[in-house]
Amino acid sequence: MKSYLNFIVLLLIVSITGSASAQINIPAKVRNQVNNRVNQHVDEGIDKGLDATEQGIKDAATQDNKDKEDTKKEEGKKTKDAKETEDEDSQKTSEKTETSTTQPETPFQSYSKYDFVPGEKVIFFEDFSQDAVGDFPALWNTNGSAEVVTTNLFPGNWMQFIGRECVWTDALLALPENYTIEFDIVPIKGEEGSMAGYAFRLMQTSNPRAWDGGGAPGKGGACFRMQYFGRPDFFTWLNESECGELTLNGMKDGEAYVQKENKKYHIAIWVQKSRVRLYQDQNKLFDYPKAFPAECLKADRIRFEDGALLVSNIRIAVGAPDMRNKLLTEGKLVSYGIYFDVNKDVVKPESYGTLKVIAQVLTENPDVKIQIVGHTDSDGADDANLDLSKRRAASVKTELTKSFGIDASRIETDGKGEGQPIAPNDSPANKALNRRVEFIKL
Repeated sequence: MKSYLNFIVLLLIVSITGSASAQINIPAKVRNQVNNRVNQHVDEGIDKGLDATEQGIKDAATQDNKDKEDTKKEEGKKTKDAKETEDEDSQKTSEKTETSTTQPETPFQSYSKYDFVPGEKVIFFEDFSQDAVGDFPALWNTNGSAEVVTTNLFPGNWMQFIGRECVWTDALLALPENYTIEFDIVPIKGEEGSMAGYAFRLMQTSNPRAWDGGGAPGKGGACFRMQYFGRPDFFTWLNESECGELTLNGMKDGEAYVQKENKKYHIAIWVQKSRVRLYQDQNKLFDYPKAFPAECLKADRIRFEDGALLVSNIRIAVGAPDMRNKLLTEGKLVSYGIYFDVNKDVVKPESYGTLKVIAQVLTENPDVKIQIVGHTDSDGADDANLDLSKRRAASVKTELTKSFGIDASRIETDGKGEGQPIAPNDSPANKALNRRVEFIKL
């Protein structure tokens, strides 16, 4: 801008100098007239020069402001882009964190070899919903300590213990010849800051009012143990001399069977007289035909010990239901072997064994049509429970048609919500009885 102004001034000086030199040797009058015109032209030249200079200054100022505005807009855009990028990165980080702390759902078809069918009549159920967080659970006893906790990883209440101690059912269990035991378990860090493993015992006690110590407690039993590095093993012990030679043990190698810290596993145990089968998620880990000789052992207690874990949804039920007879002859099958997460309608893959048997009955009897009816307990609003029960029945139909090829036209669905309880909704065990799916022959 300064060089431009200097150039204008230089032009003015040249113009004025050139005009003045034209006055030499001209008469006075002419000289005066010329001088007047020269002065006029000089004034006009100066005005034009000043106008041009002023306009140049204005243009320069305008351009300068425009440049500043463009720069400001560009900086604003960069700031906005940076913020959007930061927000996007933050969202991705949040999603990654959420994904890393949420256990992925297991595909239903991965349970295609799962033949576990839970017992029909629930005789013990524990989800610790009746206990306050931080308290020791009311139906249990211990030689150490344990407490009810919640976790951001998995819904509901859980019993947690950490250390070399035992936690057992306070009252003795009246177990028949045929029954099933199920529970959800989460291995966690122990006292040394790493996964500690755990042990689960199904045993016959010697001291009904206390605990039985030692490596082979009580009168005998079976132990499912998860070692600190995640490998499962199983052994039995019998303290009666005539049965001592019948004890057995085994382990299950393979990455598919290794438990990992902070991951949930569903354990199912099926006892049929002397035969014991044990499942972890979709895998059968152990199957021993002579684990519990009837003349040597009658289990009456379960206990968890020696490690660190969260446990919940413990369910003990009597007998393997005769689904074929109940559906075809009696016309109604009440099933507790179809599982859903709390307030959800997605059929869990642990339901595969039960649905497989029902599908076999329908396949072998192609003229039979059924109605599937869902039922809930009384927790939650009535209308929400009614809607949930209808959606659950529809989901069961979907699995029978999609996974087992049953013709959809043979199946109707309905839901009754909490409207038809078969037990008072006053305890976890009774609520478990009311959460059911019924199959009615049409």
